[in-house]
Amino acid sequence: MIISFSTYSKIPMPRVEWDEKNRKYSLIFFPFIGAVIGGLLCGWWWLSEVLGFGIIMKSAVALVIPVFITGGIHLDGFIDTVDALSSYQPKERKLEILKDPHTGAFALIGCCTYFILYFGALTELKSLKAYLLVSLGFILSRALSGLGLVLFRSARKQGLLYAFSSSAHRGITGFSLGVIILLCLGFLLSVDIIGGSVLFFTALLIFWYYRRISYSQFGGITGDLAGFFLQICELAMVIVITVVL
Repeated sequence: MIISFSTYSKIPMPRVEWDEKNRKYSLIFFPFIGAVIGGLLCGWWWLSEVLGFGIIMKSAVALVIPVFITGGIHLDGFIDTVDALSSYQPKERKLEILKDPHTGAFALIGCCTYFILYFGALTELKSLKAYLLVSLGFILSRALSGLGLVLFRSARKQGLLYAFSSSAHRGITGFSLGVIILLCLGFLLSVDIIGGSVLFFTALLIFWYYRRISYSQFGGITGDLAGFFLQICELAMVIVITVVL
């Protein structure tokens, strides 16, 4: 758990040994970071109601809560992936672009577009029910992402993602994340049957798209592509909730 939170969040954690044994079950705790984000999001909704903040302030803080907790690690992957996809280069060159620390023009355009759409969608969330569904989505997206790391092939035989996926106990990790996904579905349906169903199947659709584009464009998944999936999945889930509720 400590390794998972240390890697995918900015939440202070004790120092532990990053060996293969300690990483064996770390992916199981990846969705717990989404639970923290979701809890803070619902807490912010309640506080903003008490303080009487308008929709712009409420949405602006809701927008930055995930970035603040994760340190932008997944957003960085999204930006790099947009850059690579916009290059229309062969697979090998796209993988090189993912590793390039420089930010291209298309990456900047993609990031700005993402935040505009996300902020606009957040301004349409008018109820606690909507915030609860979106909050559960942060858990669901990370459970699916972790499952992808276990099930999908890696584009590289090195890097942080390969280190986690190769050392993970695939059977127990996959089963545990599957249980978390089913629990998410149950909670989503208990909040709102229609909204929860649409959000869940939207996440599955984005998960399918993530695998398809990773295999066809890059030959497998990478850490940047996993971040890309998380960001577009969470954006899509917010948008569909604004449509359904």
